[in-house]
Amino acid sequence: MTVRFRVLGPVSALAAGRPIDLGHARQRGVLAVLLLAPNHPVSADQLMARVWGDTPPQRGREVLYSYLSRLRVAVAGPAGVEIQRGRGGYTLVVDPADVDVHRFREMSARARAAGPADQALKLFDEALDLWHDKAFADVDSTWLDAMRQSLDAERRAVELDRTDAALRCGRHAELLADLDRQTARHPLDERVAGQLMLALYRAGRQADALSTYQRLREELAEQLGADPNPALRQLHQQILTADPALSAPARATGTSAPTPRHLPLAPAGFTGRATELATLTAAVETASADPTTVLITALAGAGGIGKTSLALHWAHTHADRFPDGQLFVDLRGFSPDSEPLDPLTAARGFLDALGVDSAHVGGGLDEHTARYRSQIAGKRMLVVLDNAATADQVTPLLPGTSTCTVLITSRAVLTPLLSRHNARHLNLDVLTGAEARALLVQRLGQPRVTAEPNVVAEMIQLCGRYPLALTIMAGRAQALPDLPLTDFLAELRGSGLDALDDADPTASLPAVLSWSLRGLTDQQRTAFAVLGIAPGPDIGLPAAASLIGQDLPETRTVLRTLVEASLLHRKPHDRYAMHDLIRTYATTTAHHDLNEQQQEAALLRVCDFYARAADSAARVLSPHRRPLELGAPPPGVQDHSLPDDKAALAWSDTEHAALLAAQHIAADHGWHQLVWQLAWNLETYHDRQGHRHDRLAVWLAAAEATAPLPDPTAHILAQRRLGAAHAELGQRAEAFACLDQAIALAEHHHDTNQLAHTHHALARACEQWGESRRALGHATSALHHYRTLGQPVGEASACNLVGWFAAQQGDYDSARQHCLLALALHRRHQNLAGEAETLDSLGYIDHHTGRHRQAVDHYNQALALTRAIGYPAQGARTLEQLGHVHTALGEGKQAQAVWREALELYREQGRDSDAERVQRQLDQLDDPGVASDGPDDC
Repeated sequence: MTVRFRVLGPVSALAAGRPIDLGHARQRGVLAVLLLAPNHPVSADQLMARVWGDTPPQRGREVLYSYLSRLRVAVAGPAGVEIQRGRGGYTLVVDPADVDVHRFREMSARARAAGPADQALKLFDEALDLWHDKAFADVDSTWLDAMRQSLDAERRAVELDRTDAALRCGRHAELLADLDRQTARHPLDERVAGQLMLALYRAGRQADALSTYQRLREELAEQLGADPNPALRQLHQQILTADPALSAPARATGTSAPTPRHLPLAPAGFTGRATELATLTAAVETASADPTTVLITALAGAGGIGKTSLALHWAHTHADRFPDGQLFVDLRGFSPDSEPLDPLTAARGFLDALGVDSAHVGGGLDEHTARYRSQIAGKRMLVVLDNAATADQVTPLLPGTSTCTVLITSRAVLTPLLSRHNARHLNLDVLTGAEARALLVQRLGQPRVTAEPNVVAEMIQLCGRYPLALTIMAGRAQALPDLPLTDFLAELRGSGLDALDDADPTASLPAVLSWSLRGLTDQQRTAFAVLGIAPGPDIGLPAAASLIGQDLPETRTVLRTLVEASLLHRKPHDRYAMHDLIRTYATTTAHHDLNEQQQEAALLRVCDFYARAADSAARVLSPHRRPLELGAPPPGVQDHSLPDDKAALAWSDTEHAALLAAQHIAADHGWHQLVWQLAWNLETYHDRQGHRHDRLAVWLAAAEATAPLPDPTAHILAQRRLGAAHAELGQRAEAFACLDQAIALAEHHHDTNQLAHTHHALARACEQWGESRRALGHATSALHHYRTLGQPVGEASACNLVGWFAAQQGDYDSARQHCLLALALHRRHQNLAGEAETLDSLGYIDHHTGRHRQAVDHYNQALALTRAIGYPAQGARTLEQLGHVHTALGEGKQAQAVWREALELYREQGRDSDAERVQRQLDQLDDPGVASDGPDDC
């Protein structure tokens, strides 16, 4: 049974069977309100009140309209589903049967109206299967909280009705455990007490049934001063007299063999995993339509991720689907104190459970598994194979008929099962933030979690939403309820992974992770260790090959093994990542298993790889820049040439965090040459993308690294670039100190090339503080030096600067003359970035000389180039200037559009003061067409 929209749990939606991204919690809250009133309008005021209550956000209506616009796109799909806007408000047009809450109510009503008890029970179960957690589990507001309580009451009523139907079907034995829990949870609920009394009596436990009544009678008298209701008193009398009317209805067994119920106890307080649980249920429902295949689902994931808990929770909550029994075996594939269980021993255990004396079954594994399959042939049974090591361990235990369902858990991805037996693979990852918080609430109670929200949030973050880590910390906090949670957080902060260790290996995350390494070869274990110390949050295949020191095919094989062992996660485009806690354990393994020389060699290889690949990217992005002589690479470093601008930008975007981390590692190890080379190779990328703070950080490191080097050019370059980075961030004193030092060093060493570059940088720095006359002087000096050196691209750049600053002085004729010369030189030498900058200057000159249409044309040409080569830093500046021209032309809407785009780019680049300036311009824009009382197409 599937539904398109779900609110009985975290708010979610599906399109073509796949989850839809519904944005953050408040946006999901808007959808939840509409889903509760399908095909009925809900006004904007009602939506605001129900989602935000008394604390609406600033510009609340704009936020609401934005959410509705995104939701309209998200939910569109099957014919007839849409969000309409009318006079009465917003209406979600949808078939109520596609919404779980309305299907739940409809099926519950059908169940209550059904005649035969087994038919009613089936309908009740289908209704309750629609629940995945508390209603709107990931959304909070006063109105939704009230609705949640109302729906919880509806669910409770259906659960009670379902129990009555199950009793009428004679299923008292399987109800006892749950009814025990229900009476403990609701000690004054007379209906539950009556159900438990009847189940106990029918199970032959008359004395326990009478004791249950006596306990309830005493509780009611003590707390309410009341007696049990008449119906319960009558049931008590019937039990006393062994009234035949209480006898259970007969159930056909079909066989004299025992019905195995071998599932271990369901995990207490299981929370979350709504998507995974729904996937398992959907798989069973889908398989029921195909009578030819055994349904095999393999749950894979790292140790401590919660595979067994998920499997047992699902198995217990769906036990009624398997009336002929459930078999369970721990195959001990990753056990701390034993070898994996051999399939023959497991088969003998299953035969014993099925009432077959395995001592009388001759032969070996083949004979035992043949008898086992014969015993379960045609039966509706669930077989849970927990903690499997390999596919070979599992295959002999697979049933031979499609009436059975198999659920397997393993840390390894059991690929042969997927290819040979069409098994379904379900990878288990860490919990969502909401699920992690729900786990802590379940273990520690809502008041304790609510009392320290920031502490809880950081604890979840440091535990990486890892179920075992959260359970360990929650267990310690449970044991010491008088201590604040901040005490346990301090331990986690200070000790890291060690804080998650324990004398009991099953309650120790390091111990649990260590069991995953036992099946690895030395090469695979070494690869796992060095991946822990690699720079960056993830790693690509060529970088990983350089780190490990192997060729690409061999590295791919090693990484695939680690992925299949759930120690590594494969991402698109041959990238690999580790969960933070697994990475911490890998780092510990590196320090323990590898000597210092081995670790340094791996890090040197990967840092050298990043420097060379970044050099390839920089040469493509800026072919006129000074090339570096990198020398021969260390053995094992992979070549990674980048063919064009698009590839170079994409690679730089993807590897940016790793490149910054590689420079940190190089600095820590005193690899000075690599430090400044990485900074230089990142310069064009940082400049174009507007990464100003990262640019400053890499040049601070480079300036320190070049100081002891014998090459003065490297030190001059580092001081110059560092000064330019300070200037971009408005740090005047630091900027001019560095740039003046670069000038002095260049003059001392008679380095005309660096002198030209530094005058160019000083001109840009002077511009930051409006010193256009001084800037013009430096730009003129730079132009003179570039012409002396015969560097046409440098000459073009300086010529543009002279034109720009001449325009700032009001000398527009000279400005245009210099900029047109610069444009011709840039085009002749195919310097697209310089061409874009010069077109921007010409647009400015046109605008300030009244040639507004020509200005628009120059700015649009500049924008086309910045977008083509990936130069958003210049693009933002050009967009802002273009907005002024549109304003001068009275084109308010066009100005608004380009300023909004500039605002977004400035914000993405962290250019806060620029963003604030553009926002002020937008606020002041006088365009009567901008304001409205609400969107027409949100």
